[in-house]
Amino acid sequence: MSSVSLPPGRSVPVEGLGGLALASHTLLLPKRDRVARHLPSPSAAHQLIHEDGFVKRKRSSGVDRGSLPVGRRLGVMAALVVMPAAGFGQTVPRLAHEKYTLPNGLEVILAEDHSVPVVAVNTWFKVGSGDELVGRTGFAHLFEHIMFMGSENVPVGKFDQWLEAAGANNNGSTNSDRTNYYEWLPSNALPLALWLDADRMGRLLPTMDLAKVDLQRDVVKNERRQSYDNVPYGRAYETILAALYPASHPYAHSTIGSMTDLSAASLDDVKNFFRTYYAPNNATISIVGDFQSDSVKKLVQLYFGSIPRGPALPPRPQITSQPVPRDTFLVLEDKVQLPRLYYAWRGVKAFHEDDASLDVVAYVLAGDKNSRLYKRLVYDMQVAQDVSAFNNSQRLDGGFQIVVTPKPGHTPAEMAKLVNEELQKLLASGITERELARAQNTTRAQFLDRIASDLGKADQLNYYNYFVGTPDYAQQDAARYDKVTLADVKRVAGAYLNKPRVTLTVVPEGKRDLMVTGVIQ
Repeated sequence: MSSVSLPPGRSVPVEGLGGLALASHTLLLPKRDRVARHLPSPSAAHQLIHEDGFVKRKRSSGVDRGSLPVGRRLGVMAALVVMPAAGFGQTVPRLAHEKYTLPNGLEVILAEDHSVPVVAVNTWFKVGSGDELVGRTGFAHLFEHIMFMGSENVPVGKFDQWLEAAGANNNGSTNSDRTNYYEWLPSNALPLALWLDADRMGRLLPTMDLAKVDLQRDVVKNERRQSYDNVPYGRAYETILAALYPASHPYAHSTIGSMTDLSAASLDDVKNFFRTYYAPNNATISIVGDFQSDSVKKLVQLYFGSIPRGPALPPRPQITSQPVPRDTFLVLEDKVQLPRLYYAWRGVKAFHEDDASLDVVAYVLAGDKNSRLYKRLVYDMQVAQDVSAFNNSQRLDGGFQIVVTPKPGHTPAEMAKLVNEELQKLLASGITERELARAQNTTRAQFLDRIASDLGKADQLNYYNYFVGTPDYAQQDAARYDKVTLADVKRVAGAYLNKPRVTLTVVPEGKRDLMVTGVIQ
């Protein structure tokens, strides 16, 4: 069995419940504060391309990439030289792996890659803000914080310190559909990472107390203030969610939750949440990199095999996506210098037959500097500071957004007129072969870039496993984009963007007269 080096003076169990590995390592990196843990910064929320349940982001957005350690699936972002897209599906490699399930229900995905001596460990718990109860929003994200507050054999703060001393990085993220925790580390430290993850999965409850919950509750509240309440445009994203989806919809609230709900969380609430969702039968661990599968299987069995199954999971909602019933116009006053216009439509869930085509629509509208809205509004006319468009398809449902910030001296109404003109052109004439090829080639390049790292590959395997039921879906995913036709793009544009929409205008305080109050043709 591999040896594990830990900070001096500390003996921790490294062989399940028996055996000890004596510590013999010094701390190499300073401890990071466990704050602002991975929600997207709504000050740039208009740059969200796909909320991770997949989050796709523009690389130039400036959004905190913590909420997206690595991209989850095929995206539509950066501009590339246009090349023929024929055979696109064949250019994406199969993600070779082995998957098996422990008797307690824990799914394990292994993918060996001996090119460099590093390993990524990526654990998905199949719970996100979409699983929260009314009156208890923010629980999934709050619990992500609590998972770093120590467990039965790991004192508070040592999770980070021991991993960093071994040369590892670690973090976590939460979205509407899942919560994940990951480590990226030298391959000889893999036993340490697995033992730490197993200890908090199986032995967190005995150490959980109200003081820890209160501490992380305050951290999350402060994160909300920093990322939502006290930043320009920070409340726009959750305002749109509440208008786009019915109140009972899993995606009708933001991942951060409300201050009221966070304050109401009791210790028993938190413990029950852990018992229900943080069980091995609701988790998948993906391990990718430089290891021998036979040895790792023994470690996984040793550390995770004795953790008991959890209770039967509550039934997850079944959603039928419907357009918003009527055009809705909202205004939000904020401490901003420039107004901003948001359009939002209901879309489709990830891997729906129209999902890939809507990604192409988003790319053609605002995916690069040659896109229609960017070129006209930002480059040619120079009336807009920025423009973005994104298809936000998640596990249960989705939405489509266009966001424009006018330059000083120009108004949201002007932006609305120009955007609607470009939408009408798209609805009437569709897109060109060149635009389609550029979107398809960008999609391919982005995907290949993501799976080039062990961490990206580990997350991608987990993503496919949860969303489509098998980790081996890369080539099928790629083929969806290869099959998109000009007719498909024109059809989905008419089917979704010609329906009622939510229009939100964020305006400087006292400037409600800048609100867009109708569909301006």
